[in-house]
Amino acid sequence: MQLTVHEAASYLGVNESTVRRWITMRGLPAHRVNERLHLNAIELWEWAMEHGIAVSRRLLEQARRRPEEVAPLSELLTAGGIHHDVGGTGKAGVLREIVARLPLPADADRPFLLSVLEAREAMGSTGIGDGIAIPHVRNPIVLHVEAPFVTLCLLRHPVEFGAVDDKPVHALFTLISPSVPTHLRMLAQLGFVLRDDGLRRLLARRAAAPELLARVRELEHQTSGTHVTARHVAGGGEPP
Repeated sequence: MQLTVHEAASYLGVNESTVRRWITMRGLPAHRVNERLHLNAIELWEWAMEHGIAVSRRLLEQARRRPEEVAPLSELLTAGGIHHDVGGTGKAGVLREIVARLPLPADADRPFLLSVLEAREAMGSTGIGDGIAIPHVRNPIVLHVEAPFVTLCLLRHPVEFGAVDDKPVHALFTLISPSVPTHLRMLAQLGFVLRDDGLRRLLARRAAAPELLARVRELEHQTSGTHVTARHVAGGGEPP
């Protein structure tokens, strides 16, 4: 889903000049097509999450026009698994450990996935702050999986990840999805629960899986009628 600068500004709740300034000064991904700038919906949502900037729910409503449903985050985490005491020294080592734990099909090309994740990190860290990162492929259909899942890895020792707040990372959520709309909705669910200070504290102390899932389910019960935004995911405030 490609957006014009005007459309992106509308979703972000700012004017076009601010969007152009963020493209130039803050690394908002944009692509030039036929001499005009365009933005990718997923890249826009990811960037907003990483910078603590609100995104209108209308962007997600565009994805919801697709008929498929996405399971609650608690179910996605159950499918993907919660792993404690994950090793690895440095970003590359941690990503290698994560890929080894993903419940992928037997014929999945794990070395290829690792290279894609590393390339994604080279474009900009997925560390969103407060010791949390969300490593994921920028093109979600690259793996051709049948069902989405989220895998949470809690590290034995925090590692430097180039996060937005420069804090080392101790909790990493990896998203695997079969389509772009599913990917967006998974990001939205994760963005909502990660606003919760209680969940962040549980992640910081590497709480047991049942305790983490229980808190996520509590938060899911609160989502009815809630405006989903990326604001405060990275601990930020109003857009500058």
